[in-house]
Amino acid sequence: MSQSNLKSMFSNYLDKDSVFKNKDALTTSWKPDNILHRDDQINDLASILAPALKGNDPSNVFLYGSVGTGKTLIVKHVTEELKDVADEQEIDLNVLYINCKMKKVADTEYRLLAKLARQLGEDVPSTGLPTDEIYNRFFNALKDQKGVVVIALDEIDALVKKVGDEFLYNLTRINDDLEETKVSILGISNDLNFTEYMDSRVKSSLSEEEIIFPPYNALELREILKERTDKAFVEDKLEGGVISKCSALAAQEHGDARRALDLLRVAGELCERSEEEKIYKKHVDRAQDKIERDRMVETVRSQPKQSKLVLYTILQMTEDEDEIATGDVYSEYKELCEDVDVSELTQRRVSGLISELDMLGVINAKVISKGRYGRTRQISVDLPEEIRAQLEEMVEEKFYL
Repeated sequence: MSQSNLKSMFSNYLDKDSVFKNKDALTTSWKPDNILHRDDQINDLASILAPALKGNDPSNVFLYGSVGTGKTLIVKHVTEELKDVADEQEIDLNVLYINCKMKKVADTEYRLLAKLARQLGEDVPSTGLPTDEIYNRFFNALKDQKGVVVIALDEIDALVKKVGDEFLYNLTRINDDLEETKVSILGISNDLNFTEYMDSRVKSSLSEEEIIFPPYNALELREILKERTDKAFVEDKLEGGVISKCSALAAQEHGDARRALDLLRVAGELCERSEEEKIYKKHVDRAQDKIERDRMVETVRSQPKQSKLVLYTILQMTEDEDEIATGDVYSEYKELCEDVDVSELTQRRVSGLISELDMLGVINAKVISKGRYGRTRQISVDLPEEIRAQLEEMVEEKFYL
């Protein structure tokens, strides 16, 4: 495209009416006026946190549910309302919120404590202090507070996997040393079995209450999308059946409202790019393909280098064969490590990486019995050629293959 044509394209875009009225309404960060189909969870959480308004220590509480079931939305909604009432009544209460999946925020115990201390007004560096010192700074910041401090840790399972569960034990025991401040832990997890892997003394010290967030069904998702579309799109820009299709597709994938919103938003973007007047069901089909492609590429991009090498080995081997054995993968993987001058992992560790790639849906690894010769796994790859080529190119660029 020439520069003059490019300028013309941008000018035409500015002149063209958009199908969107407020695209933010189709994002998970948007706070709707009315939160649908979560009254029980809102009331349960509110009743658990309400004692904080009288200076009493609320129970620790954990919220469980799959991605896109409204956990973060409800936590922010309830804690904001709680804080508003506390401020109006001049009650000492503080709410700290941290997303534990954010890089350089909660990927180490130090960074988590530093972030919490800074939210309490303590000036601490992101790195550099001894662990005991950062604990002392955080403890002193808590001592300066009055009343209750609610610490909301979103995606807490990701943090425990990175740094272990000792920090949770320390947080729950900190109340024993505080006189005028009480700390309550509010954990949010996508893993329903999260606490099963914890040390028994940590589980005992938490003595948490649980709130479960079930997946949304197709009807509930349709009602959620209908309310959002009224805010997000110009009137009469959606063909009949578009909302139902987005709801049905998302309901198939664990009742994920985030997925439904993404489908609708991307369908609108694809409609605009194709310069069509309305969003049709065909745009939802294209959005589904695009989201899946982008998700797969992002998933692989975030994997460690050894996982990328194992995947590259599998992609290369399955170009000519439909299925390959894990033992053969390891032989080829070792040769690849030599070529790119990377230290090889043990066969056991490579087997673990294959399991992780299978769990992420990047490859398929099924266990088959070989009779008295034991069991092995047969690996296959069911990816569109476009995505396969993209993944191979990503690894080749990383290791200059």
